[in-house]
Amino acid sequence: MPPDSAPPDPPRAEVRRAQILAAAGDCFRSKGFHGASIAQISRIAGMSPGHIYHYFENKEAIIAAIVAQDLEHVLAMTASLRVACNMKEAMVEHVADGVERSLEPRAAGLNLEILAEAARNPHVADIVRSADRVCRGSLALTLRDLRRAGGHDDDEATIAGMIEVLAAMFEGLASRSIRNPELDRSVVVRLFEGALRDLLSQNP
Repeated sequence: MPPDSAPPDPPRAEVRRAQILAAAGDCFRSKGFHGASIAQISRIAGMSPGHIYHYFENKEAIIAAIVAQDLEHVLAMTASLRVACNMKEAMVEHVADGVERSLEPRAAGLNLEILAEAARNPHVADIVRSADRVCRGSLALTLRDLRRAGGHDDDEATIAGMIEVLAAMFEGLASRSIRNPELDRSVVVRLFEGALRDLLSQNP
């Protein structure tokens, strides 16, 4: 690419979808899933309700897209770990980013709202659980490769247990960000790094 040329603009549809998802996230956080309406989302997004329905059939479809965004980030991260020279240290290096993402107030509030709706709404529960299965599958591949490189031959139950511990650590930060917004993030990162090293090194 010539030095004076600009990267191409993202497709208009992609920009529109991003506007809608950002607006919907704001509405879901402030009003709750049931309190938020397509009309409110359209006002924040700066487009008509008809434009919203052009991209998303309903609010559940919007949640599916938000969940898919988060899943895409996790899949990209685990794929990068699997090609790292030292998978264990590469995973530890991602702890700070994971803690920051989990404690970010807007993301934490939205994730908690989606989980609350999943507890009430079977369709949203299916969306969340389907994404979780894909996420766990990718993490299982990563952990199995990492553990084998360290001389461990784990059964499926051990790998699954490690994934649940990791998920509980990071997903639990969303509720902690609400209960204790003044928590010391640097201390959490340091202790999480140590806990992760211990988890990845222990014998089955």
